[in-house]
Amino acid sequence: MKILLVFQVLQSSWSIHTLHRLFHQYHKAFAPLNVSYYEAISRCEQEVPEYFNFASDVLDKWSQIEKERKGPSNPALWWINGKGDEIKWSFEELGFLSQKVANMLSGPCSLERGDRVLVILPRIPEWWLLSVACMRTGVIIIPGTTQLTAQDICYRLLASKAKCIITTDVLAPVVDLVASKSQFLKTKVIVSESRRAEWLNFSDLLKTAPAIHNCVKTKSQDPMAIYFTSGATGSPKMVEHSYGSFGLGFFLLGSYWMNLTPSDILWNMSDTAWVKAAAGSVFGPWFQGSCVFIHAMPQFDARETLNVRTPLKFSVLAHTNGKFRGMVCANTKGMKIKPGSLGKAAPPHDIQIIDENGSVLPAGKEGDIAIKVDAKWPFTFFTRYVDDPVKTASTIRGNFYITGDRGSMDEDGYIWFMGRSDDVIISSGYRIGPFEIESVLIEHPAVAESAVVSSPDPIRGEVVKAFVVLSPSFKSQDPKKLACELQDYVRKATAPYKYPRKIEFVQQLPKTITGKIRRNELRNKEWRKT
Repeated sequence: MKILLVFQVLQSSWSIHTLHRLFHQYHKAFAPLNVSYYEAISRCEQEVPEYFNFASDVLDKWSQIEKERKGPSNPALWWINGKGDEIKWSFEELGFLSQKVANMLSGPCSLERGDRVLVILPRIPEWWLLSVACMRTGVIIIPGTTQLTAQDICYRLLASKAKCIITTDVLAPVVDLVASKSQFLKTKVIVSESRRAEWLNFSDLLKTAPAIHNCVKTKSQDPMAIYFTSGATGSPKMVEHSYGSFGLGFFLLGSYWMNLTPSDILWNMSDTAWVKAAAGSVFGPWFQGSCVFIHAMPQFDARETLNVRTPLKFSVLAHTNGKFRGMVCANTKGMKIKPGSLGKAAPPHDIQIIDENGSVLPAGKEGDIAIKVDAKWPFTFFTRYVDDPVKTASTIRGNFYITGDRGSMDEDGYIWFMGRSDDVIISSGYRIGPFEIESVLIEHPAVAESAVVSSPDPIRGEVVKAFVVLSPSFKSQDPKKLACELQDYVRKATAPYKYPRKIEFVQQLPKTITGKIRRNELRNKEWRKT
């Protein structure tokens, strides 16, 4: 009976207040993992192990600790949808279910080690099961946002050569519009209570999947995940992460930055498509045996957040925003806070401010924020840009990795962010490449030429702004109506979060050699207004 209950969406008869009391009535010390060993690895005081798999080396250890009644009293995953449905899984239940999903991937889905699967799911428990199951099987997961359009999905299927796609009934019809264009796609899986022709049903597969799975033995440098990230030029790039960069690399995130323990409950609101979800909803907290709380709300709602947060009193609340610049800098517990700074370099990173020649700049001087690298690529870094060795090589300048951010360092070692060195727009935590938007706009008959830049915004940090030169036949049209038409056009052609929230019609754009120089000129003018 327990097996049937845990994989269904449950409605608990307990109130939120009751659950809060139950989760916090125990504060005794739990039997930990070998924390000192992993901390030594993170600080580069210990060699990175040749073999590592987060599922078997960490999650299964917590499961064993639970069985011996030495482990967390909190669940590993606690999920609600705001409509009365609720799921709570212990580490043991998480292990059991993820092994079934692993058998599902390697069985009916016909996926082998090294194959790629595109997973486009909202904040539902199946995403966490698939994340762990992919580790167990060696299948490379490619998370995607549910805001992707048919064109976005088609591009990702072709670029990644994914053999399988897993999504909900909302996006399944969109996938069917483009699935035939990918000769690599062999299997489609739908997470839904209903059935769909030519799609396997996740729930049906889970019910019949064997319960025992032997986790594959993976090396620390084996590929584990691929993320599509927007750049200054061209289409989104594929960034590859390894079992070591994610599994081991986020240890200090949970222990120092989030300061988590097995008695903590973490609520991370990041979209499942972003690295922040993997860092803050999987590796960071589960390395520490903490509870990951998830609310399925489709988008951030301040009132709903307060309604849930107030009675629960979460230990840690995390949310991606426009100011988030990565996890190489941090204000850790006990540090003096300097408002406005990124904090200091987080172990094991040696961060410096360098000039265009790779020379370290003195305190107070603005330059590129860079991370010193030795002969060996740091294990915490992404592995490569897939199929793009030139792009991978461009991130190195002398003995430094270039983050793409500009800033300065004060005499105390605190780092101050100044802006991006490229054209990437970061709006509410979303990375948006201007070339993508310009490529869509130029397809509209009203647009003769365009340039897309960031524009300051008090809520989102930055928003997308398009400077548009109109075609002669459209210059007499109402500008407000035409701006709305262009916004709707972009919103339908690509992910909705990318559309230009501001449009300014101009007679001509700056005459420059490259689009990058043109964007820089327009962006600087835009930001000088504030």
